[in-house]
Amino acid sequence: MTRHVRDLMSPGAAAVEPMTTVASAARVMREQDVGEVLVAYDRDLFGVLTDRDITLRAVAEGRDPTVTTVGSVCTRPPVVTLAPDDTTDRAIALMRRYAVRRLPVVEHGGCPVGMVSLGDLATTEDPHSALADISRAAPNH
Repeated sequence: MTRHVRDLMSPGAAAVEPMTTVASAARVMREQDVGEVLVAYDRDLFGVLTDRDITLRAVAEGRDPTVTTVGSVCTRPPVVTLAPDDTTDRAIALMRRYAVRRLPVVEHGGCPVGMVSLGDLATTEDPHSALADISRAAPNH
């Protein structure tokens, strides 16, 4: 059954400003138990920082995470986004097309309001799938 993204997104996605250090952003990810934070400035989406971005663009390149800014290592626009009124079918199609596991949800010309993940879609669209079971499981700490 097709639903709207607003019905399953995680509202109030974690966000940091572009001048935030990678180390600080990593702490936000740990504290909020997420693998991605939105990089926003003045209510506009500047980019997306994933745990993979930290690994490949900062740590693997020998950059100091206490001084490297997220703005210098995040995935920059164009970032694929959804609107709250988009359908879950559209979210699935975009994830397939761009091979991503999470999509920022934005409104009013780019103001971030949430995040939708592959796990969110799995638990909603196919609640008996292995991915849905994994997504519902408590995280490893």
